[in-house]
Amino acid sequence: MSQEGAQEQSDRKKYEFRKVIEDLKDYDGSGTQLVTIYIPDDRQISDVVQHVTQEHSEAANIKSKQTRTAVQDALTSIKDRLRYYDTYPPDNGIVLFSGAVDSGGGRTEMVTKVLESPPQPIESFRYHCDSDFLTEPLEEMLADKGLYGLIVLDRREANVGWLKGKRIEPVKSASSLVPGKQRKGGQSAQRFARLRLEAIDNFYQEVAGMANDLFVPQRHEIDGILVGGPSPTKDEFLDGDYLHHELQDEVLGKFDVAYTDESGLKDLVDNAEDALADAEVMKDKKVMEEFFEELNAGDLATYGFEQTRRNLMMGSVDRLLISEDLRKDVITYECPECDTTEREVVDRRKSTPTHTCTECGTDVEGSEDAREDAIDHLIEIAEQRGTETKFISTDFEKGEQLLNAFGGFAGLLRYSTGV
Repeated sequence: MSQEGAQEQSDRKKYEFRKVIEDLKDYDGSGTQLVTIYIPDDRQISDVVQHVTQEHSEAANIKSKQTRTAVQDALTSIKDRLRYYDTYPPDNGIVLFSGAVDSGGGRTEMVTKVLESPPQPIESFRYHCDSDFLTEPLEEMLADKGLYGLIVLDRREANVGWLKGKRIEPVKSASSLVPGKQRKGGQSAQRFARLRLEAIDNFYQEVAGMANDLFVPQRHEIDGILVGGPSPTKDEFLDGDYLHHELQDEVLGKFDVAYTDESGLKDLVDNAEDALADAEVMKDKKVMEEFFEELNAGDLATYGFEQTRRNLMMGSVDRLLISEDLRKDVITYECPECDTTEREVVDRRKSTPTHTCTECGTDVEGSEDAREDAIDHLIEIAEQRGTETKFISTDFEKGEQLLNAFGGFAGLLRYSTGV
């Protein structure tokens, strides 16, 4: 498989895992009755079954009858799922979640989920029983690769954060007490200048302290540090050796940035395109720039669910672009009066609406059986047509526009279709 193909499969698996994790995080259990088990691929299934059997026996000592029954039912469900595996788990291991979750109205329902072959190997066996499912280890695996420190500052304010894969994360901010260039009455020009330089120095030390606290613990994992701001501020900051000496060596460059609030972190990433050439977010930016060029001056771009789907069905889509933050379902409606088939995209958490047929005006009731994940729907067609799928971050302007202005679905075409 090519590198692009492997990345595409990895992105889709991450999306599928992320969906499950989001559902799991919404579940609540009454008491410590939600069971999570992480199994590495070198742990024999028989050993795990033995462990689960032991936990089931020990659960008999739980005083609360409701909790005792829930935990034992969850362990029985997990044990039943383990029977589907041979001597060892699949590559990278498996994670099992099971328990009685709150379904509203004082009622509960049993939920059991199995996630095979996570993006990274499970390092150790882990049994967890609590009121929530344990998802943090999986979330850490799903974090995009690439770690860059970000600093933006002028003499008024500063922000420090991370670029983690495709995600920009603001972490710390500071405002300065540096006075303006105009001195107040009663002060000599020399004294005012000295006080102002002291205030600037103190502020640079404060910014460096924030950066050191954040970056030094990660200095062995960090791929580089970017510093942005107006001249001469960023030059003074770097030339003054305010940063920890181990961080100074990680600075990839300094870049002009107009803003130094949280939006300045995005500007910094935008302006550091050459230094971040291999970063995942730059690959997203490049493909979105190509999309907008075609949208404005060419005819090889499509967007919106239905238009993108129609182009996919024709085999004309070279790359399917989907927003990483999109969470939509598609419902297929079959009109009983005129046999028209139509689709409607809805938020995943909303109920299935009644649809009015655009051909004959008949109201058509939606069926849960005709409802599916909109991304899965398009990816299945894309795979059949040899179309590459790219998930696009929303952590830059054009990525946000894909989600908010174009519905989260778009495509770059192999040839113009007029659709």
